[in-house]
Amino acid sequence: MGKPDQKDLNENMAATQGLSHMITDCKKLFQVSHDILLQLSSSYMAADAYPHPLADLVCQGESKDLHSYFEQSVQNLLKESSEKFKGWLSTPGPLNTELSCKKVGDGHPLRLWKVSTDVEAPPATVLHRVLRERHLWDEDLLQSRVVEALDKDMEVYHYVMDSMAPHPRRDCMVLRRWRTDLPRGACLLSSLSVEHDKVPVEGGVKAIVLTSQYLIEPSAMGRSRVTHICRADLR
Repeated sequence: MGKPDQKDLNENMAATQGLSHMITDCKKLFQVSHDILLQLSSSYMAADAYPHPLADLVCQGESKDLHSYFEQSVQNLLKESSEKFKGWLSTPGPLNTELSCKKVGDGHPLRLWKVSTDVEAPPATVLHRVLRERHLWDEDLLQSRVVEALDKDMEVYHYVMDSMAPHPRRDCMVLRRWRTDLPRGACLLSSLSVEHDKVPVEGGVKAIVLTSQYLIEPSAMGRSRVTHICRADLR
């Protein structure tokens, strides 16, 4: 085999130096301009993308409206599932999954994403794994805890997610409710971000979960069809 000529050597050296520069100075190179951040902030404020304080949701009769909100979200999701999620745009995803998204006409720029897959466990077991054993399947989870139990099927949950450098950690505070009495033995978990005065941000940035829903439906041979719908602003 012949030796590479000087041109090839120079190109390889330039590529190596360029890659080294990108790794060393990644925090300087990969930045979003201040003007763009201001534009995004304005669009979020216009779309009311900030979480409501928990006290505003559970006092002065608001808890009744809160239960109505969760119940309506359950019915909407079950209706979409019965209609095979028509109107969603399919997109390539990981192996053995179905990934799709759609726009939501509420003024917020983020799309709603949906992923479905089959799991070798019945719905109740899958729900328990999602609720109480996130550390076993989410490799980005740094810490989590139940801040306050509001009912037998509703609680405030706090968790911190790691991110690939140079991105900061994501701090999430959500109000979540689950159902285990759905038709055919299906289960559902629904979450949205709230503010809680007892838990400050522990580092990184505060992520906003506009909606997160797990629909866990029974399928053949003791398995489950798991559909996760999510719309989150990771900042």
